[in-house]
Amino acid sequence: MENKEEEIKNLKEEIERIKERNKRVELDKAWETSLIRKICICILTYIVVVIYSFMINKFTNVWLSSLVPVIGFALSTLSLRLVRNVWERNKK
Repeated sequence: MENKEEEIKNLKEEIERIKERNKRVELDKAWETSLIRKICICILTYIVVVIYSFMINKFTNVWLSSLVPVIGFALSTLSLRLVRNVWERNKK
């Protein structure tokens, strides 16, 4: 009898651990797909490229040319969703 009760207790604890893990995974997924994350990456990318461009004095219009990688990132986030959907369909 005691063995069954302990087994039930262990199963309940395992279920709780799984639920906690699922919450973390869902939160991570929500962050990965959030607009805020994408905007922050675009802004940080822009800042880094502007600083780099000024350091090497490579571009005549640093502010405009620094938008190129940001636009590339933004386009990649849009297109990767489509690629992932196709990949998931073929994976099933």
